[in-house]
Amino acid sequence: MRILDGRYPDVVLCISWLCFGRCRGQRMTGCSELMKRMDSCEIRGETYMHRFLRSVGFSTYQKKREIEKMLAELEGTAVRRRIQIDPETNLTELRAEVAPGMGIVMAGETDENGVFRREYYYPYLEGSDASSDADCSIQRHAEKETYAGLLDEYRVGISLIFYLDNAFEYRERKLDRASRKSKSVKLTGLALEGKILLPLHKTRKQIEMAKVATKNHNSLLEAAKKGDEDAMETLTVEDIDMYSQISRRVMKEDIYSIVDSSFMPCGIECDQYAVIGEIVKVEVKENRFTKEEVYDLTLDCNDMVFHVGIGKRDLLGEPKVGRRFKGQIWMLGVVEFEDQT
Repeated sequence: MRILDGRYPDVVLCISWLCFGRCRGQRMTGCSELMKRMDSCEIRGETYMHRFLRSVGFSTYQKKREIEKMLAELEGTAVRRRIQIDPETNLTELRAEVAPGMGIVMAGETDENGVFRREYYYPYLEGSDASSDADCSIQRHAEKETYAGLLDEYRVGISLIFYLDNAFEYRERKLDRASRKSKSVKLTGLALEGKILLPLHKTRKQIEMAKVATKNHNSLLEAAKKGDEDAMETLTVEDIDMYSQISRRVMKEDIYSIVDSSFMPCGIECDQYAVIGEIVKVEVKENRFTKEEVYDLTLDCNDMVFHVGIGKRDLLGEPKVGRRFKGQIWMLGVVEFEDQT
């Protein structure tokens, strides 16, 4: 969480509770990956849709039969990639784009007759901005051939977990024994709903002071990670002072005039977060299949830039550069790998 002076108090969980109503606290490095429920698909009754399908413009598709028909139509225009794992097993990915940089990924296997057998699917949104160059570790999910990435990103103060969007490339590199060391990660989020908040008025001097304070705070965090006891003590004192300052201000000020941006885990799944971030770019994309419009918002949250996709009808307020977005997102990421040397 970032307050106006650019610091990240780890102890002010009450602020997160006031912002989002619930909070899981700080996630520690090396936390175990929770088992996912059918890739966020609801499997009760007749609802078999991916929860975030509406985030890329498929809000009207609710029933299994409708979704099956839609996916079958998209298969005809999708870009197909296939790798042979062994003589009897292959991995096939179909990426169907319904707008520039947005669409649905279908993964499965191609049988001996050349027929694609889909095992799972998920919506995606591509980002153009490198969000992080922190060390990234990748692990396979327990139930199927999907992967999660983990970033030890000190700017958000947690181990950031995301759903790997370029898992096919990762699997291909693994088979070819190519380098799987990450160079950078492009993060994107999909939201079911969100709100637009008015911006905070900050003078040029306040902005510059916030940048300096953030730089100093990040330097202390880096030193603390290496075992510097003085840095640990300084961070602890700063957190106590910040907690005291916020406790006084929250009695008289609105919470969103105190909180500039926030990035907190939300829910029971590891890759979902409640965020507040400043909008730095707004783009509208039209789903060619449904004609629904989707906002592609570029956010600056805790000095980390990433994209968020949300249906136009699901966003409360008009997004403009300088205003803030508040919502819960499912985080995806594309890892850019280093070339083999």
